Amino acid sequence: MTPAWLRRGYMTLIALFLMTPLVVVAGVSLNEKKSLLFPPEGLSLSWYAEIFTDSGWRGALFASVGLAALSAALAVVIAMPLTWFLWRRWAPWARVFQALGVAPFLLPPVITALGFLTFWATAGFYGAPWTAAISHAIFFVTLPLVTLSLGFASIDRSLVEAAATMGASDRTVFRTVVVPLILPYLVSGYAFAFVLSLNEYIVAYMTVGFTLETLPIKIFNALRYGYTPTMASVSIFFVVIAAAVFGLIARYGDLPRLLGAWSAEEHE
Repeated sequence: MTPAWLRRGYMTLIALFLMTPLVVVAGVSLNEKKSLLFPPEGLSLSWYAEIFTDSGWRGALFASVGLAALSAALAVVIAMPLTWFLWRRWAPWARVFQALGVAPFLLPPVITALGFLTFWATAGFYGAPWTAAISHAIFFVTLPLVTLSLGFASIDRSLVEAAATMGASDRTVFRTVVVPLILPYLVSGYAFAFVLSLNEYIVAYMTVGFTLETLPIKIFNALRYGYTPTMASVSIFFVVIAAAVFGLIARYGDLPRLLGAWSAEEHE
């Protein structure tokens, strides 16, 4: 059996290896001078402030947050009725829709993005900002599909049957029994979709081009004019948001179960 200290040392080395690029980017974002140097020459937070004070970066930030919030909400709206139906009724053909919901996330992003580009261009809506929200919702619908499926699977069906026996309608049962029980899974699915949409580049670029400049697209555009520590600051800003969201999920939600872990009692 491998000693505990050796396992801990091995995992520590892996963590350090994975964190090295992040440490370098964080150091670059603190450069006092307008250069991508590591170790940084002087320390300054002015590049982080530029995200909010510069009109271009601020507009890209608002566009990214708005797109992520809307697309994540649409993804949940798509996933909720499908998972509810699959939990309530067994229908082999309905599994096809679940497979279709998972497919966009399993395909290479560039393939999915080209599909969206072809569809919106053919429909005559290429470049419209709302097409990016719909495309992201379809692309990331897999995440709320998975979390909500786990949430519905965790519900004791006797609770629903008891509510129905007491005369509650399907709508009342859904509102008063089901939604409170799956709420952590719903919020987690929304949060996962939000964070990934915030960082996504290729689908947004293929659907709206430069008509809607999100932060990832803004970074790509800025690269044509040189490298500045602001790009590194935006990257760290993304990491902080993701860490905060997933930290809240881990703190207030059942993260192991959301990642697919089941208790020993549920396996029996």
